[in-house]
Amino acid sequence: MAESVTDSLKLADRVNRIGASATLAVLQDAERLRAQGIDVVDFGPGEPDFPTPNHIKQAAVRALEEDFTKYTPTAGIPALRKAVCDWHARELRSRYEPRECVVTVGGKHGVFEALSALVSRDDPVLIPVPYWVSFPEIVNYLGGRPVAVPTDEAAGFRLTAAGLERAWVEGTRVVILNSPSNPSGAIVDPEEFARILALCRRRGAWLLSDECYSHFVYDGAPFSIASVADSKPHLIIAGSLSKTFSMTGWRVGYLLAPEPIAQAVTRLQSHSTSNPTSIAQKAALAALTGPMDTVQTMLAEYARRRARVLEGLRAIPSLRCTEPQGAFYAYPNARAWMDRAGVKTTTELARRLLDDARIAVVPGEAFGTDSHFRLSYATSMDRITEGLRRLEQFFR
Repeated sequence: MAESVTDSLKLADRVNRIGASATLAVLQDAERLRAQGIDVVDFGPGEPDFPTPNHIKQAAVRALEEDFTKYTPTAGIPALRKAVCDWHARELRSRYEPRECVVTVGGKHGVFEALSALVSRDDPVLIPVPYWVSFPEIVNYLGGRPVAVPTDEAAGFRLTAAGLERAWVEGTRVVILNSPSNPSGAIVDPEEFARILALCRRRGAWLLSDECYSHFVYDGAPFSIASVADSKPHLIIAGSLSKTFSMTGWRVGYLLAPEPIAQAVTRLQSHSTSNPTSIAQKAALAALTGPMDTVQTMLAEYARRRARVLEGLRAIPSLRCTEPQGAFYAYPNARAWMDRAGVKTTTELARRLLDDARIAVVPGEAFGTDSHFRLSYATSMDRITEGLRRLEQFFR
């Protein structure tokens, strides 16, 4: 009998250390049902449901018409790197120079490259729970050691410097902090953020601040730890245009970091993507130098949806849910119902919600917790209302 490819295939250990993205798996399952003509309320996607603003799309059209379709500098075109620094300074009060900026192929790529530049085998990387699904997987891929840092659900899952210090591991290389948070919507207040940075400085670790949802803050103004004096030597900022400008498919992000880190990331990028897409860079330039009114429009609508989602979830006795302070996710706790129903994992819960109620959510195991599921309200109010009706019926 002929040997199959599967029989002879040996994958590299670094690939075997990671799993597939749970969020993408949910999207695929929901799409499979929709292809069969089944009505699925999709609370899974982590992307705005608004179109990319027209002036950004037109900039891409002009780039095509002007044949701006060749390789660009690895770290991004100079005008865009300057625009990133100027925009971040204007919006978030930082002080970076273009030589400290690398344009990346989305925010996730920036996180991957920053950790690749810093994390060696067995290096501890501290990650607050709940976490974005890719953080521990990237660390695993690099051979580092993800260390979960507990947070208090009763306090809205906010990380504190005291909690981080209790979880500290000797030799910690990086602390990853995502505020506003995916999946919980938690926000670390500026004073606590500064204490966390001071702890990293004192312990000789890097703080990697993922600002993907920086402009989706419901109370108060957007904040970056880069606005704190003398933050640069121990800080890396990972940012993205995906959420702020509804540009998820354009794949444009950025890193702001001390020049040696920026140079290391640029070397890595030169052997991976070569450069971000030329056309998308022109669109990003228009986004960062153009009007910001669409951000406020999106935020106002997300606030309206958040209120409806919280009202609906809190009316279901089997669920409890902290109020998200940012982003566009709710993270309800279903432990009481799971215990009564004999459901052991949130993956099983998510499967039953999809099969029995035709609702797509992401299980909490993907984010490091065993009692929750993530619900994205980046969808229409009509679909939210229908989804809440189905959730109430399911849990009842």
